Amino acid sequence: MNNEFTIVVPDNKVLSCVCGTNDSNLKLIEEHLGIPVFTKGNELSIENDDLSVCQKFQFIIDRIIDEINDGSKNSEDIVISVLNTQKKVNKDEISINIPGAFKRIYPRTQNQAEYISLLQEKDMVFCSGAAGSGKTFLAVAQALFLVLTRKKNKLIITRPVVEAGENLGFLPGDLEQKLNPYLRPLRDSMESVLPIETVKHLFEAGIIEVAPLAYMRGRTLNNAVIILDEAQNTTCAQMKMFLTRMGENSKVFITGDQTQIDLPKKQTSGLVHALNVLQNINDIGFMELTTDDVVRNNLVKKIVKAYENE
Repeated sequence: MNNEFTIVVPDNKVLSCVCGTNDSNLKLIEEHLGIPVFTKGNELSIENDDLSVCQKFQFIIDRIIDEINDGSKNSEDIVISVLNTQKKVNKDEISINIPGAFKRIYPRTQNQAEYISLLQEKDMVFCSGAAGSGKTFLAVAQALFLVLTRKKNKLIITRPVVEAGENLGFLPGDLEQKLNPYLRPLRDSMESVLPIETVKHLFEAGIIEVAPLAYMRGRTLNNAVIILDEAQNTTCAQMKMFLTRMGENSKVFITGDQTQIDLPKKQTSGLVHALNVLQNINDIGFMELTTDDVVRNNLVKKIVKAYENE
């Protein structure tokens, strides 16, 4: 006789969303697991002796509930997204669980699941993708996890400041004030998953450091996680300089969008060049996110696709 594995969902409205109209969501879950799912009162259960199947069932239901509680409205889209992200990556629990965060970070697409897997496994990861595809947000989330679980001592964030000609001297204020407009999107990503006071403390304690790319020369960065954002706006020389800053026990995440290069037309992007030069190094992870991975807003996805088709 098979053992019964039961999950209790105390909120009836959430349970209704999990099950879907006429149990349509449960049918999708059953198809994915290959076994029937039973409902009784506020309980969902399966009959199975395989612990891994039970764990997969638990993860699927937990994640669907998390997404519903986070404000996602279309429960069928949630279920399809959850099941699809499990198909491409041979791991059932691809997620980022940051200590003290508002929520666990889950991939919303198959490519995002593969990207998170690379961030977790590789010491250097390049990710190129459209605006809103999650390339920077997921890198920041994984970096925060590494720092807050004390696997790394420090998070260093940098980006080229093309608009200021890499010369910040003429801008008003101290270095942090000069950099704030350029690095605000990264701080926004942090504050979307952690309390503002926590983020502020990490900056004030020097656990998170921000610096323009030009200030990285000559440094060796040990036991740190380093993010290079807007990498499409580096020159080839800048990219080589940055990559060779990597020290012992460090991780490096490089993100950029090859369709938004602000360099002079005759100048080759350091990101484009690096992707070509380094593609055969197996120790480096490479990921390209597409418009299908845009999760910021459905209208953003349509806008990006329209520009791609223009």
